[in-house]
Amino acid sequence: MPIKVGDNLPQAKLRVASPEGPAWKTTDELFKGKKVVLFGVPGAFTGTCHKAHMPSFVRNADAIKAKGVDMIAVTAVNDHFVMDAWVKASDAEGKIAYFADGNAEFAKAIDLTFDGSGNGLGTRSKRYAMLVDNGVVKVLNVEDTPGKAEMSSAENLLKSM
Repeated sequence: MPIKVGDNLPQAKLRVASPEGPAWKTTDELFKGKKVVLFGVPGAFTGTCHKAHMPSFVRNADAIKAKGVDMIAVTAVNDHFVMDAWVKASDAEGKIAYFADGNAEFAKAIDLTFDGSGNGLGTRSKRYAMLVDNGVVKVLNVEDTPGKAEMSSAENLLKSM
């Protein structure tokens, strides 16, 4: 059953940037005691993700942080090298953190995956945006199709915060 508002995030590990290089962090380490906006995308550098979804969060980072959000982060079923390059190429460095979910473990744990193997992509994350407060999902907007970034845009999320 897909995650929903009021649920606690399940235990999972994600790769993040650290001063020592890529590191594993648990969902507890990333979300406990924090207010986090997390948006999920099918893949870094893909058309809608790179041209619409990520830019909506870069444009609105200050407005989101003004709502008391400690961190804005993106996750995708990509490795940490790709995620790092994407954040830098998107002018998101210092605004958007990334959580690499290379094996789709987090996406599977929250049951927000789809099968992209018809396009050579394998298991991918659905496109979504959520507000998480101390590990509890407070707002969740999931797109019906991977090619849209409307329900899950930063602008739409801000309306719900």
